Amino acid sequence: MYREKIDAFIDARRQELIDDVCELCRINSEKMPAEEDMPYGPGAAECLDAALDMAEGYGFETLDYDGYVGCIDIGENLPRHLDILAHLDVVPAGEGWTVTEPFEPVEKDGRIYGRGTADDKGPAVAALYAMRAVKELGIPLKKNVRLILGTDEECGSSDIRYYYEKEEEAPMTFSPDIEYPVVNVEKGRLPGHFQAEFAASASLPRLVSLQAGTKINVVPGKAKAVFEGLEKACVEEAAAKVTKSTGVRFELEQSGDQTAVTAVGRGAHASTPQEGINALTGLLTLVNSLPLAACSQTELLKKLSALMPYGDNNGTAMGIDMEDELSGRLTLALSMLKVDEKSLDGEFDGRIPVCGNEENVLKPAKARMAEAGLTLLNETMTPPHHVDGNSDFVRTLLKAYEDYTGLKGECQSTGGGTYVHHLKNGVAFGAAMPGRDNNMHGADEFAVVDDLIISAKIFAQVIVDLCG
Repeated sequence: MYREKIDAFIDARRQELIDDVCELCRINSEKMPAEEDMPYGPGAAECLDAALDMAEGYGFETLDYDGYVGCIDIGENLPRHLDILAHLDVVPAGEGWTVTEPFEPVEKDGRIYGRGTADDKGPAVAALYAMRAVKELGIPLKKNVRLILGTDEECGSSDIRYYYEKEEEAPMTFSPDIEYPVVNVEKGRLPGHFQAEFAASASLPRLVSLQAGTKINVVPGKAKAVFEGLEKACVEEAAAKVTKSTGVRFELEQSGDQTAVTAVGRGAHASTPQEGINALTGLLTLVNSLPLAACSQTELLKKLSALMPYGDNNGTAMGIDMEDELSGRLTLALSMLKVDEKSLDGEFDGRIPVCGNEENVLKPAKARMAEAGLTLLNETMTPPHHVDGNSDFVRTLLKAYEDYTGLKGECQSTGGGTYVHHLKNGVAFGAAMPGRDNNMHGADEFAVVDDLIISAKIFAQVIVDLCG
């Protein structure tokens, strides 16, 4: 009924939308140490303030929940019905950017490049423009719509837990933080944290230190190690063989009796580890191929590598590989590791299908690691999430998607956890077209402008259909 008006409104504001996305993406909103009235540091606080100021400039009522979450309402006096849940925080910038610097967004060839453009500032702005269209076109609503902007999605979602301690869930919630069509099934998660201690050894040659990873949910694109007592030629020969078998490249730097090695792979989201080249597991392959003196440290690294070898993205060696029709196959990525002369501390990211639980995933993993001399600290895991794909809510989302794209709408599952994972009637919906690789969490992250424009239209139609 309102499609032509919505289309015209959004199309006429294409450049405004691009400019607003760029404004937010210029702010490094990575989680930082808390300061007064800034629970996630000054960057996240600045970005939240900018987004709320933006909304107020368009005539919306806003609320700030103590710097944790900001909210933008249409029909603030109407019954709560639909929440749109997006986030303004970002993963670390990382390395390897080629099109622009991470926090200097640019539009090029129909894309906006920059950290956060796809995850999740671009979609957040698209949702705001959907609300603008409904508001400024004067489309009547019978129920409330609230855009919730969080600031800690990438590091555990403590922001949204804070919010829901104060507010009830809306009857319906979607998060524009994934691909279309609708994701109504999310895998469970085992964010494994393991440790070990061992006797220091001065025997040469030896590994002095190893450091890899930026966040648990990011497949590391780089990893670094320092060796002592090895000839550079020896390391180069071993590195060439590992590169041939894994695709991980190695950069060497000699200083006296020490050789620094940087492994270079390709970062990816830990829910899709097969899309990356894991520099950490590649580096461990190299470590275990070098003629290092036998000691507790080297033996432990061999066992760790055997449990999570390069290329094993499904927990096969760990003994927890499983799959079901509803949510697909288990994935596991070794993403963080720090090793020194007498200890190691590491983390892996496991995404668990609906058939998985603590009995058949957590306990076997804990036992297998204990056998290797590693202590898995986890006592619980996050269960999977499932919303009925035949509900009126989900069917309404799918219809709007089909009407605006001409593509078939159907429910899907994901290994990536979103904000809605713990919400009774929450699904993920957009804002990237199916199969779109936005380099999310990697270098040269981008959002396709046309995806954001059509998403704004789809979201506006959903608002009208559900709340009008």
